[in-house]
Amino acid sequence: MPFRDQVAFITGAAHGQGRAVALALAGEGVRIAAFDIARPMEYPGYAMGSEDEMTSLVRECREAGSECLTFTGDVRRDADLKAAVAATAGRFGRIDILFNNAGICAYGTVQGMGEEEWDAMLDINLKGAWLAARHVVPHMIARSYGVIVNNSSIAGLRGMNRLSHYAASKWGLVGLTKSWAIELAPHNIRVNSIHPTGVNTPMNDGLAFLEGSTPQEIAERSAGNLLPVPWIEPEDVAHAVLYLASDAARYVTGTQLVIDAGLLTR
Repeated sequence: MPFRDQVAFITGAAHGQGRAVALALAGEGVRIAAFDIARPMEYPGYAMGSEDEMTSLVRECREAGSECLTFTGDVRRDADLKAAVAATAGRFGRIDILFNNAGICAYGTVQGMGEEEWDAMLDINLKGAWLAARHVVPHMIARSYGVIVNNSSIAGLRGMNRLSHYAASKWGLVGLTKSWAIELAPHNIRVNSIHPTGVNTPMNDGLAFLEGSTPQEIAERSAGNLLPVPWIEPEDVAHAVLYLASDAARYVTGTQLVIDAGLLTR
């Protein structure tokens, strides 16, 4: 099993895509460090992860045959990530995979959104990825091995109506991905980004609720996916991350893997 004994640090791990990736990696024998804010946030106003979800993640990873450490913190706070990464390395002795998944999404027009909303979007989605990498990368460099996967979006490859702050953060992740791939290649560290279309997660539900609609209605109005599905599942994202983190992708770095049911082709 090529993943056996590896360690993955995952942000935004309590539910949705982060949880799916954690469980998929755990099923391959990867030990998990799960980081999540695990509390409500005033902005964007929909449900974040919870302490109960973190507790159940530990149990489910154990049932999958692996170990899971959990850390509650904010990716905007350097001290929170520094402590969690140090504790992970202290317990497991290594960190092989970083999945920068923590992120938020909310609608807002250029003239209508407030500075606080802009800052929250960029700080969580973009700055948080850098802060996590800032502390994880030295452990990868020490072992001359590592894989970083940044969770961007189709919004990181195109413009999005009423989502300019979200798109800016996701385009920024592409810039980090390509730049880090160049910078870290001499250390045998690969860096890629993934770009899902809408995913069936609590965030998807929360955005619909804030719009006074349902996820199905929003999907039908946008009619963006080329394949006849309104969205993809968290497990589809997990399959992509497993590929990029595996030796099957040993020469894949600096790339953008699109999981969009054909949306960008349309």
